Amino acid sequence: MDDPLSTWRGEFPIVQSTNYLISNSLGAMPKAARASVGRYVDLWDQRGVRAWADEWWVLKDRFADLCAGILGVPSGSVSMHQNVAMASEAILSCFDFSGTRNRIVYTELNFPSVMYLYEGQRSRGAEIVRVPGDAEGITVDTQRLLDAIDERTLLVPISHALFRSSFLQDVPAIVEKARRVGAFVILDVFQSVGTVPLSLREWGVHAAVGGALKYLCGGPGNCFLYVDPDERARLRPAFTGWAAHKDPFAFSIDGQDYRDDGGRFLNGTPNVPALYAGLEGVRIIAEIGVAAIRENSRRLTAKIIERAQHHGLKVRSPLDADRRSGHVSIDVPDGYEVCQALLAEDIIADYRPAAGIRLSPHFYTLEAECIEAVDRIAAILADGEHLRFKGKAHQPG
Repeated sequence: MDDPLSTWRGEFPIVQSTNYLISNSLGAMPKAARASVGRYVDLWDQRGVRAWADEWWVLKDRFADLCAGILGVPSGSVSMHQNVAMASEAILSCFDFSGTRNRIVYTELNFPSVMYLYEGQRSRGAEIVRVPGDAEGITVDTQRLLDAIDERTLLVPISHALFRSSFLQDVPAIVEKARRVGAFVILDVFQSVGTVPLSLREWGVHAAVGGALKYLCGGPGNCFLYVDPDERARLRPAFTGWAAHKDPFAFSIDGQDYRDDGGRFLNGTPNVPALYAGLEGVRIIAEIGVAAIRENSRRLTAKIIERAQHHGLKVRSPLDADRRSGHVSIDVPDGYEVCQALLAEDIIADYRPAAGIRLSPHFYTLEAECIEAVDRIAAILADGEHLRFKGKAHQPG
């Protein structure tokens, strides 16, 4: 079969009516999510506050353990958070920058939101070291990054897959250097989890953040934090709350008594509706298996690149499938306007500055849909159809 995983398409209503190539931004909603959210509403309606004891309080840990299996880490080592900034702050708040080991080293091609958070640590004494990418803004030279990690480095927050280009960084090499000099790696897997197999425990990653929004098809509000069990006991997050307490319903005034599992990095009340909305997508990914999804993704992204090259379009993603995550960036003149023309035809993609139009097939995508999208980009440029969108304000998505 050209599309071996296409039998799953029936589980995702939006792909029946659109060419949905934006899973690196927002995965398609599984139809089962509607019933799952309905269960939340029914419990609230019928059980009221008793729903906490019946199901709500433990749901966050159930969801976390489902993510743990996909991350390749032990059960009980993951906690759920509302977004990556909050998950990152939970682990970041464990560290002190007042000593000589105060450097935070990362690449300038990280996702900007995460950079804003780490750059804010300058007020706490942190020294920020930004490692530049290549001239094209597609890759980061691994050796250059390794050379920047030294005995004064405290934290190395890096992206597994770069959000603009889809370039996969050499995580084992980075972790090995960081551990050798005593630095702590915080790996952002948001652009790879669910489309690239992960073995975070095997790789020796100290901590990782990411979420279900994209390739896990779990919607917004479901982000996770993994912390290596061997590191966990020594870390005491200052960004904390009652959910991290060993006995939260005791409402002790004697100070924080952290949980011994991944829940020690929790803070306030969990986002229960989001957990219900996201559970089915993550369950489906776990059932299919990320290895099968990866094989399919490599084939579809290669087809996009082949078609783009056929039309003479500039590809801003690695040509080597081993170094590429789940999307392909195609850089064209007036890329934002071309993307708006695609959206008007129900070909769903997105545009990012210094990247171009990002096309992200997933296991529910057909090869013919990948070809159609690239062919339409070329045709829109040739016919000038995108010019009607000139001068319109940029919109999210």
